[in-house]
Amino acid sequence: MTAKNQRMALAGAGVLAIVLAAVLALSGLKDQAAFFYAPSDVAGALPSPDKAVRLGGMVANHSIRRAADGVSIDFVVTDGKATTPVRFTGIAPDLFRENSGVVAEGHFNPDGSFTATNLLAKHDERYMPPEMKGRMHETKTLER
Repeated sequence: MTAKNQRMALAGAGVLAIVLAAVLALSGLKDQAAFFYAPSDVAGALPSPDKAVRLGGMVANHSIRRAADGVSIDFVVTDGKATTPVRFTGIAPDLFRENSGVVAEGHFNPDGSFTATNLLAKHDERYMPPEMKGRMHETKTLER
């Protein structure tokens, strides 16, 4: 085998290895991939109930209702155009509150409601830990 043929065989094996790795990665992620929807995206047609999705928007004002069991929460997610009722059972993040951004992971029910298995509370870009408030832009004058 000549040097040129060896290089071609090695390059072909490398390309084949990369393609095989990509196929394995994609097949492993297909069950983990979750699509992102806003309430207005699903107003017309709901995704399949067995499909894992993410629902994002704002928690509607005065919509959070906590059940007597202490871990179930019902609330409404809105994007300003449409709303979707959500049911979550578990411990909500500290930043979860009304008029705040939220991403709920779970699935849609046939009645149009959403059952969340995980909540991700979002904060705005101006968030600052309480310990840092007022200190961020302090300037100290140097005495000469």
